[in-house]
Amino acid sequence: MIRFVPYPDLDGIPNIVVDGARHADSLITLSHWPHSGTPAALREDLSAQIAFRYLDSPDWRVDADAVSNNHFDEDGLASIYALVDPDGAQQRRDLVVDVAAAGDFGKFRSRDAARISIAISAFTDGDRSPLDPAMFALPYEQYAAAMYEEMLPRVEELLDHPDRFRELWADEDAHLAVSEAGLRDHSVTLDEVPDIDLAVVTVPEGWATRQVHRFTQPRSQTVHPMAVHNATERFRVLLVEGRRYELQFRYESWVQYVSRRPLPRVDLTPLAEELTADEASGHWAFDGAGLIAPSLHLDGASESSIPPETFRARLETFLRDAPGAWDPYDDE
Repeated sequence: MIRFVPYPDLDGIPNIVVDGARHADSLITLSHWPHSGTPAALREDLSAQIAFRYLDSPDWRVDADAVSNNHFDEDGLASIYALVDPDGAQQRRDLVVDVAAAGDFGKFRSRDAARISIAISAFTDGDRSPLDPAMFALPYEQYAAAMYEEMLPRVEELLDHPDRFRELWADEDAHLAVSEAGLRDHSVTLDEVPDIDLAVVTVPEGWATRQVHRFTQPRSQTVHPMAVHNATERFRVLLVEGRRYELQFRYESWVQYVSRRPLPRVDLTPLAEELTADEASGHWAFDGAGLIAPSLHLDGASESSIPPETFRARLETFLRDAPGAWDPYDDE
């Protein structure tokens, strides 16, 4: 039986790393992370899917005593659960993968998966978590290990009885429902530009900004990203609210996504500089193509002086002409 061992404690222990970076003593890595070294025969979009494929593939089994990950999130939790309790995970396989997708990609098939993902994120929120507050003062590696030790015994209850965790997911689920309704009645509009893999989401002015979670990290957004990501396959998302604009690269374009090959991310720094030169207040910034979910956004001002149609036209032109600046794929 494989057991969970904290990443900092892996030295000298034959191990499997899931959903993260290989350790020096890893016998195999089961991760969609960039350049993870995961065998090509096992690759899938999500690390949880890779873990299940490993379980399905006796020829790839290794004699490992431990499984670990260098960070905590839903896909990592799903992947470790699959290896430490393969029988239980196989019985719940579709939901386990769906929870991982809701956490990493902001996409889900069942509402329970979305709610479970939101609840897991709430466990990591020091302001709301029912866990010991002292955990959140730990150095990150110790914190991540403590989260796995706390959450692995809770996985089956989360999967089988999500209603027991309603107080952790209800508020964000309500925001998700409002966002989905806005997309259905077209008060929130979605316009796709397939040749540059772009979705333009226009939100009515005055919509309240509310807390959402991505990768267990709290963020603020007017329209819930799960509603947007379920409504479009585009991996570049431009959010427009009046004269507030933000271009986001979705997480799928950071990892080794295999069901289809996303257009490479581009470096938006030159565009940010050009926009700043024309901006009456504030300045435009780009987080960097190598961050997990970077954005182009305005700093120092709440609204842009650039008209929406001008901003969108300049963005589309830049996306069409700019060279790729990120390649997460291992050589075959």
